[in-house]
Amino acid sequence: MKILGISAFYHDSAAAVIDGDNIIAAAQEERFTRKKHDPSFPVHATKYCLEQAGWTIDELDAVVFYDKPLLKFERLLETYYSFAPKGFKSFITSIPVWLKEKMFLKRLIHEELAKVGLYNRKTVKLLFPEHHLSHAASAFYPSPYEDAAILTVDGVGEWATASICYGKGKDIKILKELRFPHSVGLLYSAFTYFLGFKVNSGEYKLMGLAPYGNPNSDRVKKFIKIIKTTLIDIKPDGSLWLNQEYFNYATGLRMVHDKKWEKLFGFPRRNAETDMNQAQSDLGMAIQKVTEEIVILMAKEAQRLTGSKNLCMAGGVALNCVANGKLVKAGVFENIFIQPAAGDAGGALGAAQVANYIYFKKERKVTNGVLIDSMKGSYLGPEASNKEIEIMARKTKAVYKKYDNFEDLCKYVAKYIDDGAAIGWMQGRMEFGPRALGGRSIIGDPRNSEMQEKMNLKIKYRESFRPFAPSILAEDVEDWFDHKGISPYMLLVQDVAEKIKKEVPANYHDLPQREKLYTVRSTIPAITHIDFSARIQTVHEQTNPKYHQLISAFKKLTGCPVIINTSFNVRGEPIVNTPEDAYRCFMRTEMDYLVIGNYVFVKKEQPDWTEKDKWKDKFILD
Repeated sequence: MKILGISAFYHDSAAAVIDGDNIIAAAQEERFTRKKHDPSFPVHATKYCLEQAGWTIDELDAVVFYDKPLLKFERLLETYYSFAPKGFKSFITSIPVWLKEKMFLKRLIHEELAKVGLYNRKTVKLLFPEHHLSHAASAFYPSPYEDAAILTVDGVGEWATASICYGKGKDIKILKELRFPHSVGLLYSAFTYFLGFKVNSGEYKLMGLAPYGNPNSDRVKKFIKIIKTTLIDIKPDGSLWLNQEYFNYATGLRMVHDKKWEKLFGFPRRNAETDMNQAQSDLGMAIQKVTEEIVILMAKEAQRLTGSKNLCMAGGVALNCVANGKLVKAGVFENIFIQPAAGDAGGALGAAQVANYIYFKKERKVTNGVLIDSMKGSYLGPEASNKEIEIMARKTKAVYKKYDNFEDLCKYVAKYIDDGAAIGWMQGRMEFGPRALGGRSIIGDPRNSEMQEKMNLKIKYRESFRPFAPSILAEDVEDWFDHKGISPYMLLVQDVAEKIKKEVPANYHDLPQREKLYTVRSTIPAITHIDFSARIQTVHEQTNPKYHQLISAFKKLTGCPVIINTSFNVRGEPIVNTPEDAYRCFMRTEMDYLVIGNYVFVKKEQPDWTEKDKWKDKFILD
């Protein structure tokens, strides 16, 4: 079946096309519009997906939207009714938007599809699965498992905020749901807000901040106790009840009641862009630990209900790779697959798969072996041709060298990395999901103790506390990290191996944050977070042979099978999509080299770039 899936109108809108079991293409709209987390209808992403498939809209068997807007509207009305007269300001702000746009979503979808191309409205079938079913489908159907427990956890869909399902063959059965306003995702977002980060984009910063808390501190224990006795009640099955006296998201325009939280935790809400203090870091650690506890309890309940040895995960909370790592260590399941586009973007793919397997009842072919799933490494986006690269170079007067032999190119780039260079690396198809996985990455030497600061402050232009991830050859992962198995989508955090750790001062946890940050903790310090952890990406020759070849060349030169991998963008900007995006980002920053396909651009050889600092006016800091 030829099916187009769409997610839109909240954040991270996306499109995906499938032909039965084959995932042909998927991409987020932000990569084309250059607006981070763009919620608008994915016109550009849809055009790309259909072009990649070679289809017109009239050839589609269905167009599928990732949730049911009328159920969301029902939740909105019931919530305001239940809390009345609270929330009147929010109510009069929200209702006109719903009445104008989302109540008439079919008409709006048709109007937006008309921007993609002409088609017969009467013959196109529109389908609307539930939000968490779309998430569940996006996790289970691409997985390599014949059967699996499925855990989806996010802020909120229509009514559900988390679900436990059982997938077998082509069928998914919903077993249990947690419903609004009680939500793990909204709980985590509330702390994201209180600690001065942006909701729906700053949650990963909170996750990166948490290790700066002092694990031996009485304050962390106190904060955990406050959270678990005043804000939430956690049940043995992982479900929870949130005390709405302290939260404002159900009917208000903010996540929490600021003054009540200030009284509760002893300090005011942090202003964005201000330095972190220890109390704020300790609170970050506290909510991270509570979240990990909830996720593990939910997983145990999923295993109890299904009896399966396999788990599939999706929803925004499934991007919490620290919690995922703890879940792997807990050993609740033998095998875990996490959808790389676990957030709302992945709902587009899941919606299409719901139509194929549940609505049209098509049989499912499961990939063989745990190593291989059907996501194709998540390399599902556009790929730059040589012609596009050369046109970009002519437009910008860029100077480059083209290598005919990719093996030679890898040898040179490996030497650049060894010399301490930061390199923009653009190869093959763009990644689907929030992580750069060696298709659109900035790479460097993890052995270089200065590389984290260089990349954070001079290339990414972001907070210095933010960690970087390692890309490692899959065959070497057990020698360098405390992890057995694979992590192809950078969704698991584990410790570096004991044999590469460095001894730290006895008072390490009591050091000021900056001193703690710049203490060398391992032989690969640039990717070792302050708690000795790392967000691992295992690189597989089957899914990304060029990236694997580069890291192999670096290993041959240095003995180290690991490189730094961070997304190819500056702070506030979506990951680069085109050669123009890549060259612009390269010239705006202090990257040393840009490699696109077989073309190498050396910074010192390029013409002057007059727009170097203008990106700061264009992109809203996330």
